[in-house]
Amino acid sequence: MDLFHSWLVETPIAHRGYHSKNVPENSLGAFSKAIEKGYGIELDVQMIADGTLVVFHDESLARMTGNDGYLKYLHKEDLKALTLKGSKEHIPTFEEALSLIDGKVPIIVELKNYFKPGKLEQAVIDVLKKYKGEFAVQSFNPYSLAYIKEHAPNFIRGQLSGYFKGEKLSWLKKTLLRSMRFNKNVSEPHFINYQANTLPNRYVRKFKQLPLLAWVVTSKEEYLRVVKYCDNIVFEKFDPEI
Repeated sequence: MDLFHSWLVETPIAHRGYHSKNVPENSLGAFSKAIEKGYGIELDVQMIADGTLVVFHDESLARMTGNDGYLKYLHKEDLKALTLKGSKEHIPTFEEALSLIDGKVPIIVELKNYFKPGKLEQAVIDVLKKYKGEFAVQSFNPYSLAYIKEHAPNFIRGQLSGYFKGEKLSWLKKTLLRSMRFNKNVSEPHFINYQANTLPNRYVRKFKQLPLLAWVVTSKEEYLRVVKYCDNIVFEKFDPEI
């Protein structure tokens, strides 16, 4: 497949679905809205205590549910007791999200794993091998992508990166991740998804042969600025042209 002529560079990607004040991010409602508008969908996948894959961005429950505690300690039966941002929406399982999307639009699945890869990645592989729609996987963790490369080499892989300002990482880790030092021998991505407000920069220039996405573009003004430097955008808070 020629990635430069695929959905990856042709269809704007709605960040955590097409969410708004009344439609929470990473919810079935946000995915339905993206489908309705014809946008691709980016969503975050994590594993909870009983091994269930869920679609949720944060480690903590506080921002999105108003509850104390951490996502990783939940069990599947806990999900329906938690509502997202005061709506009637609940934390969806990965399989619920895929069942709803059902190939109607392409998806980018972000693996939220900051530790040793294996359990999460394999579970995602097992689910996506049965999925009929177009998809790619991405991660900030190059070793998560290395696991995908080894165990599902036909999956499209994307290296997420940025400048990591304010992140609780050592100077060395920030430097290595920002410059995507692991791209060549570890993750070997098919595309790069880089922090929009840092583009253009010398780090992505080294990989100009790869499709470049920009995250997260939040206005038409930013879109018009960054579109000159990338092949596609991951967006929220406005409607880019298709």
